[in-house]
Amino acid sequence: MKQKKIPLRMCVVTRERFEKRELLRVVRTPLGDVVLDLSGKQNGKGAYLKKDAEVINKAKKNKILDKALEVSVPDSLYEELMQLVEKEGEAK
Repeated sequence: MKQKKIPLRMCVVTRERFEKRELLRVVRTPLGDVVLDLSGKQNGKGAYLKKDAEVINKAKKNKILDKALEVSVPDSLYEELMQLVEKEGEAK
């Protein structure tokens, strides 16, 4: 039986490739809003981040998401990402 190909995506901060489920997707919607995409299927320009607090802090400090999505990312989104990473860490 043929094995199903697992799609890999690149973290915009570390430039490492991971499976989609190991990353967080941030999307700039067609209306210009920046939102966290938990489904992985939302319409718009997307950027992936590794589920790691250090990576999120580096993205915020260096404005990496701003550059990748070509729009200003609000601090509230970074807070939401940090809360999600902390919940993941507790679940493990």
